[in-house]
This record gives sequence, C-alpha cells and structure tokens, in this order.
Amino acid sequence: MAENALNENALEQLRLGLARFELVSSPVPSVSPFFASNSHRFFARIGPSIASPAMKKLEHYSVQKVTGDGRCLFRALVKGMAFNKGISLNPREERDDADELRMAVKEIMCDSSGERQRYEEALVAITVDESLKRYCQRIQRPDFWGGESELLVLSKLCGQPIIVYIPEHEHTRGGWSSGFIPIAEYGSEFCKGSMKRKPRKVVRLLYSGKNHYDLLV
Repeated sequence: MAENALNENALEQLRLGLARFELVSSPVPSVSPFFASNSHRFFARIGPSIASPAMKKLEHYSVQKVTGDGRCLFRALVKGMAFNKGISLNPREERDDADELRMAVKEIMCDSSGERQRYEEALVAITVDESLKRYCQRIQRPDFWGGESELLVLSKLCGQPIIVYIPEHEHTRGGWSSGFIPIAEYGSEFCKGSMKRKPRKVVRLLYSGKNHYDLLV
C-alpha cells in the first residue's frame, strides 16, 4: 500500500509539472519517487524494472526480423501473438494487424477521456515529452514509432504479457554475444490464468539501439 501511494504521488507531481523523469541504468522500481537534496524538487526515477531471479539471467532465443517501416513495434507484437497461437501471418496481414493495434491505442488515448483514465501510466509517459494533442496527430500516421507508452496500453488491452530485451553486446558495450538481456516487462499478471481467462504466453521483443523492434522466439 505504501509503495502504491508513492507511485500515485509521483504520477500526480508529473501531471502538475512539478517533477521530471530521470533515466538511470541500474535497476529500480518502474516509478521510483524521491526528493533531490539540492533543490527539493520531486523526481520520478525511471529505470529497468527490478526483476525476479529468473529475469536476471542471460537468455537465448532466435531472432525473427521485422520490417523497419515505422510499424516495427506493432508488427513484432502481432507477429509474436500469432506465433504463440501457431499462426503464420503473410506480409499484408502483418501490416494490417499492426495498423489495427496502432489505431486501437489511438482510440483509447485520443478519442475517449473515460478510457484514457484507465491507462494513466501511458498518459504520463506520453505527456512528459509532448502534448497529448501532438501525440494524437502523430499516432494516426502509419510510420508512427511505438514504444513504452504503446506497450503499456497494448499489454493491458490485449491481456498480453510482454518482455523487452536488448542484445547483450549493447549492454556490455563491447564484444559480441548471441544472448539477450531483459530490460522491461509489461502485463506479467496475464501469464497466470483465472476463472475468466486462460494463461497467455509471453511475447518477447528485441529492442536494438536504432529504435527498432524484432521478435524473439
């Protein structure tokens, strides 16, 4: 309960313009509030989520390349969800399904204030860097690049657990390795089944240093 109160406080401070994000490299809770000693301003520290022991291990998967046309996050996600169901999408289906996901995010974040309030973390992530109006203009374009905000929405909307990885060599800044390091997790609650839904398999996305997403299987 105390942690939830701190997170809510951080989000409120960010909405009011009294706080800013600080990106850090060491693991911290996804929203870790603290006060800066030199200015007494409230900050929200953003870094890789504190992971379970299993998440800390170097992992190995095969990379399925995704077309880099601006839709890569959405393409990788629909490709992964289809793969988990044993379905193979042709290029047109992949593109059309990716655009449907993008427009689903647009409808939630831009067309319905009631729906938007259910995705508060995504709203905060969007409005840190730009106005919601500007975001809603950009997301309508097919070459819109998805990222953190869209993953926050889609994991919840689709009931889909998602883990994002980076190549090990990008983390170590040298050499080469075929391993991957998890850096963010969304929708982990959907890994377990319930009375109303079946457990969902994780979709694993590979994020490379050039703002591109591929699929790991």
